[in-house]
Amino acid sequence: MPENDPGAPTGAEEEDAPANGRQRLLAALWPPRISRAQLVVALLLFVLGLGLAIQVSSTSDNSPLRGARQEDLIRIFDELDNRTQRLEDEKSRLEQQRTELENSSDQAEEARRQTLQKERQLGVLAGTVGAEGPGINLTVSDPQRAVEADMLLDAIQELRAAGAEAIQVNGVRIVADSYFADTDGKVLIDGKRVGQPYRFKVIGKPEDLEPALNIPGGVVQTLRREQAEVSVTRADKIIVDALRPAEQPDYARSSSR
Repeated sequence: MPENDPGAPTGAEEEDAPANGRQRLLAALWPPRISRAQLVVALLLFVLGLGLAIQVSSTSDNSPLRGARQEDLIRIFDELDNRTQRLEDEKSRLEQQRTELENSSDQAEEARRQTLQKERQLGVLAGTVGAEGPGINLTVSDPQRAVEADMLLDAIQELRAAGAEAIQVNGVRIVADSYFADTDGKVLIDGKRVGQPYRFKVIGKPEDLEPALNIPGGVVQTLRREQAEVSVTRADKIIVDALRPAEQPDYARSSSR
């Protein structure tokens, strides 16, 4: 029978070899050896992630559309689509005018026609001429006397954003430089006292104007929170007949040659 090789590993040593290998591998992996640079990067990533989570949570909680009904959201999206469409229509109209001017056989006559048309449009915007067309009537009654000038100004701005072309409030024509102020419990519009109920005559597309006032958190809801009575009605014909005098600017002059 052959003799055992004295240099060969015994059975016990063969069993201990894998165990020692696992121990060395575990010792290499744990505890993890983290450099200072890796620790700083990990800390920065944690802080950044925490900040983003807080911002998203805060934005979601403070959103004015949080909890809005599906039909309200649909109406808001429709209003945005309508505003986009109005801008596209204005772009198309200007391009058509340019094409007509370029193609007209009598460019001087076409230029005069467009100038007169533009003059009428500017007269409506400046309040120096009357206007009529479809639109809405907005009436605000304030029995608690809680409605202030800034709330009425918000209504004007919302109507302008919705495409209002001419606005009159209780016999005062609203133009670009109109201002609202509170004094002695009354509202002043361009320095004139305006009593309630506040009656707005607004010319524009009724399908755009009315939804703009009734959006969640909008003008109507804000006024009703102050116990004001608000009514909005569409009309096929609104007459805006309050006029503003044409004023000559003191300093501004045309820069065209």
